Amino acid sequence: MTELSISTGAGVFDANVAGPPEGRPVLLLHGFPQTGLVWERQIAALAARGYRVVAPDQRGYSVGARPQRPEDYRMGLLVDDVVAITEELGWPEFDLVGHDWGGAVAWWTAHFHPGRVRTLTVVSTPHPAALATALRTDQDQRERSHYMIDWRETPATEERMLAHDAQELRDLYAGKVPQDNAEAYVRHLSQPGALTAALNWYRAGRPDGAIGVIDVPTLYVWSTEDSAFGPAAAQETGRWVNGPYRFEILQGVSHWVPEEAPDTLSRLLLEHLRAHGEYGTAAHTPLVDSPKG
Repeated sequence: MTELSISTGAGVFDANVAGPPEGRPVLLLHGFPQTGLVWERQIAALAARGYRVVAPDQRGYSVGARPQRPEDYRMGLLVDDVVAITEELGWPEFDLVGHDWGGAVAWWTAHFHPGRVRTLTVVSTPHPAALATALRTDQDQRERSHYMIDWRETPATEERMLAHDAQELRDLYAGKVPQDNAEAYVRHLSQPGALTAALNWYRAGRPDGAIGVIDVPTLYVWSTEDSAFGPAAAQETGRWVNGPYRFEILQGVSHWVPEEAPDTLSRLLLEHLRAHGEYGTAAHTPLVDSPKG
C-alpha cells in the first residue's frame, strides 16, 4: 500500500493505493471518525487478487481539501468529489464501496451516476430513503440517530470530543477498532480544523432532492450490534434496489465492520465483485417517491 495525492478542482485528496495499475478499479470511501486507513485489510485482499484499489481521505479529512463552511459538505459536492477523483484516476467505470458516511455518499453516487458505477457495496449505512422511512416510523431508529442532532446543533462538540486527551472521541471506537488505527484517527482529527470539517458532514443539511431506486448490482452488509443503524432501516433497504441485491447480516459485530470483521467483509466483497464482473449498468432512472413493492 502506497500513498497518492489526487488533484481535483475541489482540492488535493490524500489516498492509500495498492494493486496493479491495470487492475479493475475499486474506490473505497470511509466514514466518521476515520480515514482511508479503515480499509487497509480490504485493500490488501483486493490488491492481492489483481484489483487496483484507491481509498481516499474524503473532503475535510484531506488537509488539501478541507473547506470550513458546513454548506461545503452538501451531499452533491461529496458526490462530485467521487466523480472528480475517478476522472483524475482515468476510471470511466469503477466498483464503489462505502462505510458509514462513505456508504451514504456511495448510495447517492450510484443513484446519480449508475453508468459509471459497475457494482455497489455499502457497509452499515442503509439506503437513505430506507433510513428516512425508519426515522418516521421506528422509535428505535430515532433514538439511535439522536446523536446526529446533538453533533449538528452543539458548537462545542469539537471541544468536548477532544478534551481530556480526546477521550470522548476515543470512546466512539468502543474498543472494536485496532488500537493503532484508533490512535491514528485521533491524531488525524486533532489537526487544526480537522474535526470541525468532519463534523460539518452532519451540519451541512439535508440533500437536495430525493434519491431513487438503485439499479446497479448491490451488496449491503449490516451488523446486529450496530449502534447507529437498526434492523428496521436495514430490512427496508432491499426495497430500494432494483438491480441484483445481496443482503448480508453479521451477527454479534458492531458498527466498525471493516476493522472488526475484516476477513468476512473482504470475502463478501470479493464474491460480489466476481459475481458481477461483466454486468452492464442500466440507464439512469428518474427520481421516485416510493420504493418498489
